[in-house]
Amino acid sequence: MTLEQLRIFVAVAEREHVTQAARDLNLTQSATSAAVAALEARYATKLFDRVGRRISLTDAGRLFLVEARAVLARASAAELVLADLAGLRIGSLALAASQTVGNYWLPKFIHRFQSAYPALSVTLTMGNTETVAELVRDGAATLGFVEGKVEEPALTATSVGEDEMLLMVPTTHSWAKAKASDIDLRDARWVLREHGSGTRAILEGMFRQAGIALSEMDDALVLPTNEAVRTAVEAGAGVAVLSKLVATNALQAGNLVAVDFPVPRREFFMLRHKQHYVTAVEREFVAMVGQQRPAGA
Repeated sequence: MTLEQLRIFVAVAEREHVTQAARDLNLTQSATSAAVAALEARYATKLFDRVGRRISLTDAGRLFLVEARAVLARASAAELVLADLAGLRIGSLALAASQTVGNYWLPKFIHRFQSAYPALSVTLTMGNTETVAELVRDGAATLGFVEGKVEEPALTATSVGEDEMLLMVPTTHSWAKAKASDIDLRDARWVLREHGSGTRAILEGMFRQAGIALSEMDDALVLPTNEAVRTAVEAGAGVAVLSKLVATNALQAGNLVAVDFPVPRREFFMLRHKQHYVTAVEREFVAMVGQQRPAGA
């Protein structure tokens, strides 16, 4: 069994498609199929069920996938240790971020870091807060950046910044000039992010403080990105709570109004695995991010 066979198996298992895995790995379909077949033949174990053009993991395949990922994570950690010995002359950093952080806060740090260390590569994967935590926990990302706390025993969460949240409405909405005391959160159609989103968690907390269950909003519109939420509100689809980072341009253009209503601020957190080796590349990036936060904050 080789690491290359494990990488191919994991890629096929995650996509449940040989052709897609081959394309993503820059291999031929025949080489990809041969690697999986060699594993199955060597250990006389069927890893995939094949029905027509579709494949799915067998019970043995699902168990093996867990171990294969663990082995690849350890191999990646070993490579990082060796890369450290090169003194930041070679190396890579895999980041993951939820949408507000990844689109509006983190890019400036990635730019500064790559300007300072042009030989190092940085990759960024986007998802919601839950997805980012999973990527860091499973070793697919070295550091994760999210909005709000994450309850995951395997991870540490360090506050690295703050985010101002606003209640946004179209310019023609009745709340546009209303006082906070005149606003009943039940009296509007809400445009929401999906479950697992840090932005949605802030709204849920705001509703709890008002003694309202978000589930009462039966006609809520749920969208998968901040930009989609903002655009829907601009079009008159409803009202939303959004980060000021997301809404600034729309506010300046006069397309949205920030309502005078108290919305909790939130923190940005950096996630890392407690048991993973801290590379020099990671230390340098963390130090750069830490310079953003005032002392004692």
